Amino acid sequence: MQIRAATEKDLGPIWEIFSTVIQTGDTYTFSPDTQKSDLKKYWFKEGMETFVAEENSKIWGTYIIKPNQLGLGNHIANCGYMVHPEARGKGIGKALCEHSIKFAKESNYVGIQFNIVVSTNVVAVKLWEKFGFKIIGTTPKGFRHTQLGLVDTYIMFKELN
Repeated sequence: MQIRAATEKDLGPIWEIFSTVIQTGDTYTFSPDTQKSDLKKYWFKEGMETFVAEENSKIWGTYIIKPNQLGLGNHIANCGYMVHPEARGKGIGKALCEHSIKFAKESNYVGIQFNIVVSTNVVAVKLWEKFGFKIIGTTPKGFRHTQLGLVDTYIMFKELN
């Protein structure tokens, strides 16, 4: 598997992953009704880097990395990761996280912060914790889960040394 910078030709495969992931309404704040025309502003916005995990000419995962804040907060990165449902459990999320940490260090970020990790997304929380991310805050009822109603969200952080 190769992780590389995304290009315009990857819009279709990234949309396939993005739209499938957000349809469940259980991990991302994007509305399940998000249109393909909105993908660029969410996943290819100026100031963010977009990557894909590719194997045998198939895109199986994607992530974005950008400054968490503007100006005096731009030394902390923020990331978002998505893996094609057919490829879950195959180490793609792990590989994307490893790549993002390496890229963040090379880009002189001093930490990575996830602003909203849905507490019921236990697989993601455990994965991020394996990589040294810590829960540094909880927003009570911060997410409208489509099946469970209001659930807590976490702010997670990893310092990069």
